[in-house]
Amino acid sequence: MNKNLILILISIFFTTALLAQVESERDTLNTGEINVVKPYIPTISDAFKIRENPTLENQNIKKDSVSYTINSVPAASTFTPAKGKAQGLAKEKIDKIYENHVSAGFGNNITPFLEAHLHSNSTRTNDFGVFLRHLSSKGNIKDVQLDNNFSDTSLDFYYKQFDRDYNWEINAGLKHQIYNWYGLPKSITHSELLLNSIDEKQKYFNIFAGGKVHFEDGIFKGGKVELNQISDNYNSNEIHLLMQPKVELPISSELINTTTTIEYLSGKFNQNYIDINNINHNFLKLGISPNFKVLRDDLTVNLGANVYYSFDFENSVNKFFAYPNVTASYKISEETLIAYAGITGDLKMNSFREFAEENPFISPTLSVQQTDNQYNGFVGAKGQLSSNVSYNFKANFRNEKNKPLFIQNNSKTDGNTAVTNGYEAGNSFNVIYDNVKTLAISGELNIDLSKEFKFGGTVEFNNYATTTQDEAWNLPTVKSALYANYHNNSWYGGANLYFVGKRYDFSTPFGGMGEKVELGSYVDLNLKGGYVFTDRLTAFAKANNVLSTNYERFTNFDAQGIQVLLGITYKFDF
Repeated sequence: MNKNLILILISIFFTTALLAQVESERDTLNTGEINVVKPYIPTISDAFKIRENPTLENQNIKKDSVSYTINSVPAASTFTPAKGKAQGLAKEKIDKIYENHVSAGFGNNITPFLEAHLHSNSTRTNDFGVFLRHLSSKGNIKDVQLDNNFSDTSLDFYYKQFDRDYNWEINAGLKHQIYNWYGLPKSITHSELLLNSIDEKQKYFNIFAGGKVHFEDGIFKGGKVELNQISDNYNSNEIHLLMQPKVELPISSELINTTTTIEYLSGKFNQNYIDINNINHNFLKLGISPNFKVLRDDLTVNLGANVYYSFDFENSVNKFFAYPNVTASYKISEETLIAYAGITGDLKMNSFREFAEENPFISPTLSVQQTDNQYNGFVGAKGQLSSNVSYNFKANFRNEKNKPLFIQNNSKTDGNTAVTNGYEAGNSFNVIYDNVKTLAISGELNIDLSKEFKFGGTVEFNNYATTTQDEAWNLPTVKSALYANYHNNSWYGGANLYFVGKRYDFSTPFGGMGEKVELGSYVDLNLKGGYVFTDRLTAFAKANNVLSTNYERFTNFDAQGIQVLLGITYKFDF
């Protein structure tokens, strides 16, 4: 049933695109009868000839004599021209840009790294290539009783075609990831027998494909199609399809851009966390988002809306949603000060794949629901204080229904009792939902001291108001980041400093009452650098968590200590 529905939706998408494009290119010339008559071509014999020559009376006219003189007046001048000197043009070194590169490295904790980007073209109007990336590590986190290694491998393919009236591209790929539920509760003493019986490994396998097309002329401007499929070694499975064709309609001197959304999500988990009953989710979202943009001198206004009709097939619930999409910006002082504001909203289709990307330590026992982002009102100012200093300050207020929050699963063992699955020892996370209102204030500052040196940073403060939960679990109230980068012709270097404020989680030990736990704030300093031997060969070095702090990104999941990676990059053309 799901496959048939996907085929029908894809047929509708491409049929609509084809009809719209054919209509825009239909010949509109009217047929009619045109009579061509040979034009008149005059000859010399047809010209009228003058029979008499004109005569002038009083032909003897006396010429007047004219006398004149020139008075020379000397002008004083102190100007002395300087001797000219030819100036040569400064020769600035232009780095050659290579189309392909391969990077390889190795770090402590047995960490191999490989990255390659290879692409070519058969004509000047196409481009195709492949991107490969692999990073893995043995982990070696202190005082951890289970395996904590990880692996992340991805392979992407793409093809692009560029024509005069349109361009299109397709892409496909796969991703394979390995993680371990190593975060056992530290308040429980686990026996060797239990530790040996736990299979803590989780594997994610993701296949994706998609494409997009853009037309220069016509009502149908293009669109995109994305298809994602994810599975794991617990037989969890999910398919996510997104189609978004775009239409542009002229209204007087303005344009209305309209995006149509067809989004389908279907997935299943073999069991929930409490018993062996499976969990299914099955959604279809149909939507339209018209936007009318008005440009008036220094004022830009977008008037739009997002309208959806959602089908929840598992719970037999269908519902209509409508949201504003109104934004405006005004240049108060050219590029120095630009004020902006707006109010938007949307219906978010959550997925197992996105949850696993944000927190790979979730259990395969999730209830996947949609999030109703009722409104997000914001106001801010941005611009440039000078030619090398830019800023952006923003305040916004969000109201979200069914906002997903990560929370620790309760432990099913006292340290001796065996568990059926490797994620049931209080070492995994579930997703729960709550209505959350968020007040956020953020700022960004970037400074370019020179062509070689740049630095800046961001900071964000959040205040959460929940409805049923005591806290907005695992969401920090403060986040900030600082960066600095330097480069010249021979070498480069950079630093990134991250700060994450305190967060709260809810922990439930075996047979006990749950309690709120606080995760302390942490600082993570990362350094990078490299030396350019030639325009083809570069050596690089990276060091993450330089302070070697044993912070917890999630409850009981300590981070690795300092991680150092050395490698080389080679650039080339085919």
